Amino acid sequence: MNSTTFQAKVFKALGHPLRLQILKKLSNGEVCVCRLVDDTEFSQANLSQHLKILSNAGLIAKRKEGNFSHYRLADDNIIKLVQICEAITTNYIKKLGE
Repeated sequence: MNSTTFQAKVFKALGHPLRLQILKKLSNGEVCVCRLVDDTEFSQANLSQHLKILSNAGLIAKRKEGNFSHYRLADDNIIKLVQICEAITTNYIKKLGE
C-alpha cells in the first residue's frame, strides 16, 4: 500500500463521529474498552467494529490485561490531527455566520 492510499485510509477512519469521539477520549491516555462502552450509547459489538477500523488505520493500539483490552493513541500526532480538524471546522462555521 502506498503512502497516499494509506493516508486516505486514515481519513476514512476519521469519517465517523463515534471514531472521532473515541480518539478524543484516548487523547487523555489509555482507556479500558469497558469504559468506552459505558461512555457511549453503542453496544460493545458495534464499538469493537469501530475500534478495529481505527486500529487498522494505525490510529490506536491495544494492550490486553487479563480479560480486558486497553486502548491508546498509537502516535501523539493523532491529537494534532484531530485539533487541526476542529480548527478547520470552527473557522468554517464562523465564515458561514458572517
